Amino acid sequence: MSKDTLALIAEEIRSCTLCALHQTRTQAVPGQGESHAQIMFIGEAPGFHEDQQGIPFVGTSGRYLDELLRMIQLHRDDIFITNVVRCRPPRNRDPFRSEIAACQTYTERQIALINPRMIVTLGRFSMALFFGETAKISAIHGQPKVENGRIYYPLYHPAAVLRNPLLRATMEADFWRMREIIDNVERYLSGDNNDSTSPQHPQQLSLF
Repeated sequence: MSKDTLALIAEEIRSCTLCALHQTRTQAVPGQGESHAQIMFIGEAPGFHEDQQGIPFVGTSGRYLDELLRMIQLHRDDIFITNVVRCRPPRNRDPFRSEIAACQTYTERQIALINPRMIVTLGRFSMALFFGETAKISAIHGQPKVENGRIYYPLYHPAAVLRNPLLRATMEADFWRMREIIDNVERYLSGDNNDSTSPQHPQQLSLF
């Protein structure tokens, strides 16, 4: 593990044959972003555009995610983003548990290297890795969990919001709350997570 680098992991992912998804991929999608990012986003699986370009979140969902990041004065250069599955499932079906398990060593190694202070999960499959299989995203979205010195923050997947515009206001409120957590990270990590900032009224922003 001590010899790991993000580039080495990415190279392994691009040649990975641990599950059947490698048979139908155009490109694997290892992840992209700041190697020492304080915030790591973990989504579900690449789609068509990601499979073509080898870059996560470059389709419609990615553009919406970029919009949400700009809203709270963040940029992709500030974060690292990946998925629980690094190859596109056929016809964009949900990833199988066995496929997520095959990729989990890559997820764990990337987390260990980047060592983010906050992991943001996008969608129920990413959420399940850190909150358990029985957790329901409709019940716990926007509710941070502190564990082992790190904040875990579950969000709807951008694609789910695009499919159901009624979720847009909820998603934006959850992003504003994430910004408040970022600006008060020590307070949250210490266990004092009583909200003091309304998500509709952001204060002066600064990264950690």
